[in-house]
Amino acid sequence: MQHFENRALADTRLFILLRLIAAFACGAAMPFAFAPYDLKWLAIAALTGWMLLLLPGRPVATGFSFGMGWFGLGAWWLAPTLHTFGPLPWFWAGLAVACVGAVLAVFPALLAWSARLLAGGERGRMLLLLPLLAVGEEWLRGNVFTGLPWTPPGSLLLDTPAIGWAAVVGVYGMSLLPFGLAAAVAALLAGIGQRQALTALFLLLLAGYFAPHTYKADGALHRVALVQGNIPQLLKWDARFLDATMKRYARLSAEAAPKSDVIIWPEAAVPLFLEQFPDWAAWLHAQMQEWDRPMMFGGVKMAADGIGAHNGLFLYTPGSDELSFVGKKHLVPFGEYVPAWIPFLHRLVPGIADFYPTADAGVLQPEGGRYGSLICYEAIFPEEGRTRAQTASVLVNVTNDAWYGKSPATWQDLQAARMRAVETGRYLLRAANTGITAIVAPDGRIVNSMPWFESGVVYGEYRDSTASTPYLRNGDGLLLYLLIPGLLIVIFPRRLAR
Repeated sequence: MQHFENRALADTRLFILLRLIAAFACGAAMPFAFAPYDLKWLAIAALTGWMLLLLPGRPVATGFSFGMGWFGLGAWWLAPTLHTFGPLPWFWAGLAVACVGAVLAVFPALLAWSARLLAGGERGRMLLLLPLLAVGEEWLRGNVFTGLPWTPPGSLLLDTPAIGWAAVVGVYGMSLLPFGLAAAVAALLAGIGQRQALTALFLLLLAGYFAPHTYKADGALHRVALVQGNIPQLLKWDARFLDATMKRYARLSAEAAPKSDVIIWPEAAVPLFLEQFPDWAAWLHAQMQEWDRPMMFGGVKMAADGIGAHNGLFLYTPGSDELSFVGKKHLVPFGEYVPAWIPFLHRLVPGIADFYPTADAGVLQPEGGRYGSLICYEAIFPEEGRTRAQTASVLVNVTNDAWYGKSPATWQDLQAARMRAVETGRYLLRAANTGITAIVAPDGRIVNSMPWFESGVVYGEYRDSTASTPYLRNGDGLLLYLLIPGLLIVIFPRRLAR
């Protein structure tokens, strides 16, 4: 008897282990649904498989395994970055990526646990709850502990008829569609409420196909030149390469000036503190006077305490001797600053002072324009884009993705920035050091771009916009009005019916 009990226990443990491995595999498939692979159908398949694995139980472990596959393996490109620029030995770099994955895996684990708890063990109700709760879970992932909304499921709807909903509910609200489709398919495969599942599937597809129209910019027309310097990261802060860096940008800008109304350089294109190098400051000012165009360039500025620094965007306006400056507000933890509770960790950027966030509005205003700045990492946060667009007529995203080499990170960064254009109904002008430099229309389309890891200029036209999208007006608060009634109906259907 004892033998058979032990055999049954071993079989149960093996079943659980296989289920966790399968959940991990489903999570590992998720990054391939995003840029540059764009296998969108794979996300529905992976989410469907994960939801089926949740039905027998153990939601926390199954959710965590799924998250480790998604975020642990999906962020593999962080390891070479930490190893090359940290510099960390490969073991510690890999461990750091695993830790990032483990932290982010808490969110799908929380999603699975809360859906199971609120469903009271009813499988059909759990599948109904998962898409609704997923919206809140994505919002939490984008906000808790400074947030890291990397590869949000809502971004998958770019280049589909459903993208118009982004201007209404934002990228977090858009998660409802892929999660909802997966839940409906999972219900059909599991034989749970098949008639209701078919109805839900039909309504979701209908809502996606007949989404609201995206907004259009109808303001003044401008010509822009986005300069891609393609400066190797290992040489970017090397004083011996400074002369070559500045002259490369100057040569490209001199060629671009007659063909454009405004010139934009990438993040930290000027790799020095201008206030500490007056000769370089005077040289750059003379160049910009000769080009006679409003010009924005990424650079660093000493903080008032003389110790820290601000990473941001400078503006030169023809006829002015002063440079305007707006700084980055949402800093990269462990990259641009070390949290106070772990001061022993080294900065990722050697030789540069700790960065401080700024308190400015993030909008530059040359004559005839209002440019909302999104400095690199800020472009993945919908609230940052929304805040700038409330007073800006166009968004400017300057970035330096040379940190990540030729990895998916650059493409996924651009994918996130494209969502900011749709949410706000604004053009987004993206100048990147090594690429991908691009002009993005208010519907998320890439109007013009150039290959990465080449030096050159992206030319194009854009229009100002004063559109006030529902997301721009309401932000993520609209989600509460949409989700709370739905959650109540699913959780307490009988009481509400009475």
